[in-house]
Amino acid sequence: MTTTKVLKKSSRPLVVDLFAGAGGLSLGFEQAGFDVAAAVEIDPIHSATHEFNFPYATTICASVVDVTGEQIRTKAGIGDQEIAVVVGGAPCQGFSLIGKRALDDPRNHLVFHFVRLVKELQPRYFVFENVKGLTLGSHRKFLTEIIQELKTCGYDVVENYRVLNAADFGVPQDRRRLFLMGARKGLPLPEYPEPTFQTTVNEAIGDIPDADRYKTLLTSDSVKAKYKKGSPYAEKLRGLLEDETDFGHVRLFDKDLLTSSTRTEHTELSKSRFLETEHGKTEAVSRFRKLPPDGLCNTLRAGTDSARGAFTSPRPIHPQFPRVITVREAARLHSYPDWFRFHATKWHGFRQIGNSVPPLLGRAVAGQIAKAMKYKPRKPSKELKLGEESLLTLDMSSAASHFGVSHKVIAQRLRKTPASDSAPETKQKKKKKKDLASA
Repeated sequence: MTTTKVLKKSSRPLVVDLFAGAGGLSLGFEQAGFDVAAAVEIDPIHSATHEFNFPYATTICASVVDVTGEQIRTKAGIGDQEIAVVVGGAPCQGFSLIGKRALDDPRNHLVFHFVRLVKELQPRYFVFENVKGLTLGSHRKFLTEIIQELKTCGYDVVENYRVLNAADFGVPQDRRRLFLMGARKGLPLPEYPEPTFQTTVNEAIGDIPDADRYKTLLTSDSVKAKYKKGSPYAEKLRGLLEDETDFGHVRLFDKDLLTSSTRTEHTELSKSRFLETEHGKTEAVSRFRKLPPDGLCNTLRAGTDSARGAFTSPRPIHPQFPRVITVREAARLHSYPDWFRFHATKWHGFRQIGNSVPPLLGRAVAGQIAKAMKYKPRKPSKELKLGEESLLTLDMSSAASHFGVSHKVIAQRLRKTPASDSAPETKQKKKKKKDLASA
């Protein structure tokens, strides 16, 4: 259930990422000057994507329920080395029965295991990331319990917790998330980052070639392409302009290769509706929002897994072209660099992005941890080769086999023949679309 560790010894502070997904928070911390010692992720397909993008790290495909701190240390080969930070965004319901603790609710057991692993790994700092709703109404009781449990484990907590909007840290997307931070007793507590700069949709994706120009992208997710001159934001993500605040490892990749860009085919009727929709407005039939070129993208969501219907979350309409955005365009709107690859299947790719912390937001938080540690990062000089591309095309069974776990650990997607997006819709289908759009 573990990949082979490539990085033999790191002089940079070490991070353990729980509930790692494809690696948005991992990347944010790496860019702030940390190295990812281990990433724990239950989904074999997400684990494979993490392994591809972080070839130096140890990817542990397992549930946090089934691993101990000692096992993580052993598998990652770090022994008794000090871990600087444990990070993670544990899925939780945030509800509690009257008179009972929320952490005793079985639906919230993953949060309990996050706290347990912090206690077992004894990092200097921790970062707990979650939905902003955890700070509202009765949900705050749950948050209070989490804080109390962490204090019991020997940690001071920044109790004036904050919800941060990714848009305030250079991400061209309105995305608000709670970050709870703390330090081992006796260590300086970190402060929350202050807003830095903003980026527009056009600055993020205006240079990317139109995927519909390339027939290859009907059956493949990559093609050689010619880019337009991009904004400083875009040029940095392409690796053409130095980002002085990025202390991550340089990856070797082909800057002329347009990746994660499999096309979505639309009917001519749909295209005409997309063209007629005003920027910033929602198209009436599909319920897709057309991105404003000089504004922000709405929150990119993951949709649901197979166990909950395998619904695809609404994908925004491109501000220029009569189609929905590609996975690569979504990645740009999430602040992922172009070397970062996602699963070749669009459904998986969009879920990996929608479930992740935007790297620039993660970097801002990680930078404050580095500051509290009085750590001044330096850019590594060695370039890293990415993992095997086959990792990005594995189906669930193959990915599970790669990590030596059961293919039933995650419910398989139920594939259905898609109906034409211009076909008449039943009231039930319309209701599903409406529910999905507002989710």
